[in-house]
Amino acid sequence: MTPEKELVSLLSARALTFACAESCTGGMIAERITRVPGASAVFLGGVVSYAYSVKEKVLGVSAEVLAEKGAFCAEVAEQMAEGVRTLTGADVSAATTGVAGPGPAEGKPAGLVYTAVSFGGKTVVAENRFFGTREEVRAQAAAKAMEMAIEIIAEKR
Repeated sequence: MTPEKELVSLLSARALTFACAESCTGGMIAERITRVPGASAVFLGGVVSYAYSVKEKVLGVSAEVLAEKGAFCAEVAEQMAEGVRTLTGADVSAATTGVAGPGPAEGKPAGLVYTAVSFGGKTVVAENRFFGTREEVRAQAAAKAMEMAIEIIAEKR
């Protein structure tokens, strides 16, 4: 079963809603989830926040963190996940930020992606190193974010 099918099924079974905030994945999580029949019952929406200004103004990411650490860090992923959950009212949210490649950005290597999931009063962040083409890195990041959401929801019985 694909991560998106498993996530939609789990969200449906638990009567939970989901939203996402995406940077390097550029809407890929939302696109994959909306392929699944029945997603409309659980998926509230997403924000593609490629620019710093959107991360800050729409998702509430700290301008100070962006200025000091850049967009590709654990703190930004965490704030993106929490921001989109607050913005949409979703029970569960996921976020991605990182360097899809092909080359480095902001001094960070291609394939460095932070994924975060917010649910049940806590937010979990993972630092990932993905390899492959730009599209492969993006696909791996989207899958990882959904897999993290599945794991975190499954832990809360």
